[in-house]
Amino acid sequence: MNPWTSLSIEYANQKSYLDDLFAVYPTIPDGIREIDETVWNKVEDAFNQKKNKELLQALLKLDLFPIKDSYIAYLKRDKSSIERNPRTVNRICGRLYELGLDKLYECCSEPKETNRQIGPMFRNWLRKKTLGISPVPLEQFLADKKDAIFDGNDQSMMEFARRELNYHHDKGLDFVGRFNGKYVIGEAKFLTDFGGHQNAQFSDAISTITTRGVKAVAVAILDGVLYINGRNKMFKAVTETYSQYNIMSVLVLRNFLYQL
Repeated sequence: MNPWTSLSIEYANQKSYLDDLFAVYPTIPDGIREIDETVWNKVEDAFNQKKNKELLQALLKLDLFPIKDSYIAYLKRDKSSIERNPRTVNRICGRLYELGLDKLYECCSEPKETNRQIGPMFRNWLRKKTLGISPVPLEQFLADKKDAIFDGNDQSMMEFARRELNYHHDKGLDFVGRFNGKYVIGEAKFLTDFGGHQNAQFSDAISTITTRGVKAVAVAILDGVLYINGRNKMFKAVTETYSQYNIMSVLVLRNFLYQL
């Protein structure tokens, strides 16, 4: 087994793993979403006057639509479809009227789901100089061959890796660095449970490190339930199927990078 995977499993099962991980992924739910007062005034007016199209148009301007419906995304992306589909508009608005204004406001101002907040946390942690150096823009990253971390979004890092490191996977990256003259690329995931979306997240990270021909050290920076010793598929995957790949906790990443 990869020694860094082994070390991660040991850390998760014998040390204050969750306490330490909270420094990287402080998954505290946000407060309620702020709602634009001007938009909400239009919602109230349309609701009270039972103007269906105006009500829908106003609610679609908010970050969170108050109900789940398979047709909302289409209406949001093609505003003209509201005019062409009155029965769909009436059906959705009927559900909105049943909720009442107070409940509508409550639904529209719900905090973001915790798992949707996790994405930026790894990069925020990097920017705190937790790996000993601060991430830098691309121009500075390329200025010399010293140890460095590229400060970019997943798309810009993927484009750099394609251009410079022969990375041809279709997924963005969470980490691009250079240590001891070696480039390192990786994805960072906090897998909070088994099944469904979390399995897909795990597969994304695995597909990154198994991409062939990349001129860099590929790392899957994974944390969460996958290190629980047992019969679950993730644990079996990292200890058997992908046991020779660089799969590790963010909590051992620093030691890994500086030993390259």
